[in-house]
Amino acid sequence: MSLPAPAADRTCLVTGASSGIGAELARQLSARGLGVTLVARRAEKLEELADELRAAHPDLRVEVLAADLADRDARANLPDEVAGRGLSVDVLINNAGLSTVGAVIRSDPEREVNMIEVDVVAVADLCSRFLPGMVARGTGAVLNVASTAAFQPLPGQAGYGGCKAFVLSYTRALHAELRGTGVSATALCPGPVDTGFGEAAGFDPAEAEAALPKFMWESVEKVAKVAIDGMDKNRPVAIPGIANRTAAMVSQVTPKALLLPLLAKRHPGLKD
Repeated sequence: MSLPAPAADRTCLVTGASSGIGAELARQLSARGLGVTLVARRAEKLEELADELRAAHPDLRVEVLAADLADRDARANLPDEVAGRGLSVDVLINNAGLSTVGAVIRSDPEREVNMIEVDVVAVADLCSRFLPGMVARGTGAVLNVASTAAFQPLPGQAGYGGCKAFVLSYTRALHAELRGTGVSATALCPGPVDTGFGEAAGFDPAEAEAALPKFMWESVEKVAKVAIDGMDKNRPVAIPGIANRTAAMVSQVTPKALLLPLLAKRHPGLKD
């Protein structure tokens, strides 16, 4: 199985495309000749990326759809918005995501629920809306962006770790359900990536780098390449970097009674 072939009436819908992994995925997909539809809240950032992609690939169709994926009505409108432009979504990339940081007892309920809406509910919502068309056409690919945080509970980011555990489990099940349909499903589980995501969540960059060794950090370009290769080869899970793959494996077999106190001790979000 491979990614769908480029066609004028097909598009790759990339959420969270205004920066970081989402923007780089859009760049690498367009480099393969695939049209892209960029989705995020910030229209001006999407337009900047769209102009960049159009300049690099003049014959490529690049669309911009500004939408807040925490808004259920906005998500429900996306299929009609895409269809209204004469396009079908043959590659769905659920990349939009955010995290909160800190102990649950000090958390803001609205921020926690907003995170779950974007990181969990939006993923299931958009898969439910776009997968039937892919299966009917007999071609397509889904990439759901999880994290190495999905492989164990994460004190200091309890909600985020739980969200990404859902995404990993959901995508593994989806991959099994889609066997034989011509449609693939892959969970991307990156470790630390320098994209500005941590700062937005509330991390101090120096503390984050101290808690996570340098050899675990991967470039956004490598993460996007591993993701696209994973979709192209119909892998259920793609983890960039040997160190992160090893850490994911070790975290699954280490007794939680030993692992979780260590994680809680090292997490910058739990420091007084």
